[in-house]
Order: sequence, then C-alpha cells, then structure tokens
Amino acid sequence: MTSEKRFTAFVGHRRLASGLLTEVAIAIKKTTKPSGAEPILIFDDTSGRSIDVDLRGTEEDILARLPPSAINPVTVTAEPPASEPRGRGRPRLGVVAREVTLLPRHWDWLNAQPGGASVALRKLVDETRRSNGDRDRQRAARDAAYHFMSAMAGNLANFEEASRALFADDRRRFAAHIAGWPADIRDHIIRLAFSDRAEPRQD
Repeated sequence: MTSEKRFTAFVGHRRLASGLLTEVAIAIKKTTKPSGAEPILIFDDTSGRSIDVDLRGTEEDILARLPPSAINPVTVTAEPPASEPRGRGRPRLGVVAREVTLLPRHWDWLNAQPGGASVALRKLVDETRRSNGDRDRQRAARDAAYHFMSAMAGNLANFEEASRALFADDRRRFAAHIAGWPADIRDHIIRLAFSDRAEPRQD
C-alpha cells in the first residue's frame, strides 16, 4: 500500500496549489515572483501545520533540496497474519522489538494465549485500532483543521467561536461562524475537518 502525503500552498488568502510536495513547490516557482509582497505558506494536509521549503534557484535546485520522503511515496507492507507459522532465522521485515513493561499477571495471561505474548499483543493492538479507527481519524482531522485555522485565520472574525464549534463537532454552527472568511481558507478548513464525512471539493 502506497501512502502519498499531500500539501497545500497559500499566497496570502489565496490557495495556489495542492498535491505532492514536489508538485506544489514547482507550482509556486512557476506562478509567483521572488519579490511578491504576499507571504507564501505551504501546509502539510495531514497535520495542518506549515512547513519550510527553500524555493531559491531553479526547479532542479528546489527538488534536490526536498527530503527523500517528499519525492518517494512511503510504502507500507502489510505483515502476514499472525497465525502463520514463523520460520527460523531473522524475524519478518517490519517487526520491531521494543521493551514492554507489564505486571506478572499480564504476562501470565499473554503467554497462555495461542501464539504467545507477541501474537496476542499484536491482535489486541489491531483490534483496538479497528474499534477506535473512526474516532482517531476524526480527532486527527479536527486537529489538522485547527492548526491551519490558527495560522491562516487567527485574526479573522469569529475565530474563537469557530474553534469552539469545531471541537464540539458542531458542523452547522462551525460553517456559520466561518461563512465570511476568504473562500479558499474556508473551503480548505472544511476539507481538512470533514473530508471523511463530506464530498471533497474538486480542484
């Protein structure tokens, strides 16, 4: 499974480009002037936080300075089911050994499970992730929207009221408070906060 982080660039209150970091950086280089008066900010859509990108020089110079993770998508390889027998030798790729501190009764229970403590712990973690998945995604989306709001709309009218509505998950009240904000900022906030529950805006 390939995960591609996406970014969005703003020039003042205007959204300039969205996409992979390489695409956004080149779009900025092609469409803005070095002496432009309005600030250019690039945001990580996953966290809502701004990042620093050195836009000096040619397009090749810019791409050469980007971190490798921005050029090469992160590939996540699913581990085979825990029930499969494990052969001798080195552990499967992706398995990380770390210290876990538990009480004796916890170790007794884990060791009594089919496959032993490691398999039981992996199953417990996977089950918890599945049961809390929607809630965790909504919390991450809300936090990303708030970080972006703080950077781009902290001085706009109704910011405090909009923040309270966001954390209360009151979408109707939230939309009413940000209705008068610049369109590109407003639309991006809604996309970050509610993209898993609404039709995303098309570029």
